[in-house]
Parts: sequence; structure tokens; C-alpha cells
Amino acid sequence: MAEEELNSKPSYPLKVFYCGNCSLPPEYCDFSSDTDRCREWLEKYLPDEFNRIMTCSGTAGGDDSDEKKRQKRGGKGMVKSKKKDDGPKQVCLSRAPRGKKKSVTVVTGLSTFNIDLKVAAKFFGTKFACGSSVTGEDEIVIQGDVKDDLFDIIPEKWPEIDEDYIEDLGDLKR
Repeated sequence: MAEEELNSKPSYPLKVFYCGNCSLPPEYCDFSSDTDRCREWLEKYLPDEFNRIMTCSGTAGGDDSDEKKRQKRGGKGMVKSKKKDDGPKQVCLSRAPRGKKKSVTVVTGLSTFNIDLKVAAKFFGTKFACGSSVTGEDEIVIQGDVKDDLFDIIPEKWPEIDEDYIEDLGDLKR
């Protein structure tokens, strides 16, 4: 029967049906965002078209699982960062040498208190009038030796961080 349809010439004007859910022709409903609702609409309002499409595509009744389709193209999609709640809540401050006479201050552990690191780096940069950036998953590097000032500024800016949660690691190499 499929060869008869291919060999027969169409009669004009063509009658094109559109899905009431996605407003695409029924052949393209698989490419819409909600294929299950499109199939339900087709089965209810255009049962002949629904049967024709299901028999042509070979998915008649076999693909009704509730699993979401995996992404096949287009990168990683939305990658959600995992929050670390298993470790101890503690902010660690250290100083690392940069060159011969210069140094940087390294702040780690702010993300355990659910603080946005980009916002914190911007705050430190404007507060100390220096460069500040997020370098690791939970690390902010502030140019200059401002470690002693951070013991007062961090609890003042973020009250959920008590002074007891701030630890001085001294001088470390990065």
C-alpha cells in the first residue's frame, strides 16, 4: 500500500492538517517540545492521521514510556552545580607569594555557606581597590595582602559566617 501512495499523483488543492497542540503538521509533531500531548490530540481529533503516522513511523504502541528523551546534539545542556554540604562549614584564608615582593590572598570555603563567589569577588575587589577573581570551584584570589582585614569584613558582610568559622592557614604556595 505504501508504494501505491508514492506512485499516485496528489490531487490539488492539497489538504494539510495541523496539530492543535503544537501547530505543526502531524508528521513533525515528534520535533515539538511536548510529543505526548501532540499524540493525545491527534488520537482524539484525527484518528485516521494518527494511525497513518504511527504505522509509517513504526512506533505504533511501542514508545509510550514516560522516560525523557536524552539529548543527542547541542552540547551538555544545562549543567547544574552540586552543592557541597558534606564538608565542614569553614572559611580558610591564606597568603601566597606572587613574584619576589608581591603576594595574593586566597579565600576558600565561602560556597559552603551558599555565597555566590562572583558577587563576593566583586565585593572584595571594590572594597580593597584591587583585582579579585574566582579561580577555582571554591576559591577567590585577591591581589595584595588583605588577609588581616578579611577577619573583620567577612562577618560584617555575611552575618551567617561567625568569626569562629574563619581559619588562618598562614603562608601557602599555590
